[in-house]
Amino acid sequence: QVQLVELGGGVVQPGGSLRLSCASSGRTFAVMGWYRQAPGKQRELVAGILVFGNTNYADSVKGRFTISRDNTKNTVYLQMNSLKSEDTAVYYCAQGGGGCFSGGKCDYWGQGIQVTVSS
Repeated sequence: QVQLVELGGGVVQPGGSLRLSCASSGRTFAVMGWYRQAPGKQRELVAGILVFGNTNYADSVKGRFTISRDNTKNTVYLQMNSLKSEDTAVYYCAQGGGGCFSGGKCDYWGQGIQVTVSS
């Protein structure tokens, strides 16, 4: 089974930055992305990226977050800048087909890593 290993979570002050990475043990998927779930809220798409570099971002993170991928390493990254308290959530790496690009079904998920923006 495909395994996704996420790194880079932690606690950061508002306005700070974090960089998340996710390495997959599986094949290259059309879509790699990041979702997040805050307390009391539904899981939502943060950013998705296709094999050829097309990206999709949630309106709330546009201009602050950047998603990228290295297809040779089956790794996806999320650079998060200008972090806000409302960015606090568990962030999940995901892989899948086209639906995973726009908030739909993803085939594989990481365990999730906590990102906390506080103080």
